[in-house]
This record gives sequence, structure tokens and C-alpha cells, in this order.
Amino acid sequence: QVQLVESGGGLVQPGGSLRLSCVASGFAVGGYVMNWYRQAPGKEREWVAGIGTGGSRPSYADSVTGRFTVLRDNTKNTVYLQMTSLNVDDTAKYFCTAPTMGLWGQGTQVTVSS
Repeated sequence: QVQLVESGGGLVQPGGSLRLSCVASGFAVGGYVMNWYRQAPGKEREWVAGIGTGGSRPSYADSVTGRFTVLRDNTKNTVYLQMTSLNVDDTAKYFCTAPTMGLWGQGTQVTVSS
């Protein structure tokens, strides 16, 4: 079965960190562009970060540059989103996608609150 499953979300205080995981099944993440998106209540879904194939450099939305890092572990067939210096504006449901496959995960909720 071809699917993406995210995990790692939760409640964190401002300034804290979280690492989201996206485990792929049915295909190898190393061969595909992988993106992270997020959607906050009442807002449109927005692209957060992406990682290409091979040695291409990851890319980030301006709002998360310097705070978020996207990583890929081909041995675990997993893509990660390491998030640091979180603030309330980062509160959203986070999704990973394999865009060329039209594949989305179910999302994981991140809530930043004191």
C-alpha cells in the first residue's frame, strides 16, 4: 500500500522544538521530491519546506528559514521536519507530500502555546 504517515506533533511551549516524522510505504522516498505543508485553522494550506532527490539542497518558506530543517533517511524510508524556536504562528496541522505521486499523509497537529 502506497501511503505516508506523519507523527511527532504535540503541544510545545514557545521557543521549544519538535521533530516530525513522515514514514513512507510502497515507494522509496529517496527517489522523489518530498514536501512539508501546514494548515492553520481558518487559513489556506501553505508550503513549508521541500527536499529534492540526490544531493539537491532543501528549500524553505521564508517564515521558517533558519528554524526548520528537512531531512531524509533513506534507510528508514522517512522524511523528517526538525522544528526549533517554535512560536504561536507555527500552530497548524502539518502534512508531508510526495507531489509527483499526488500523495498526502493524514497530518499531525502541532500546537505552540504557553
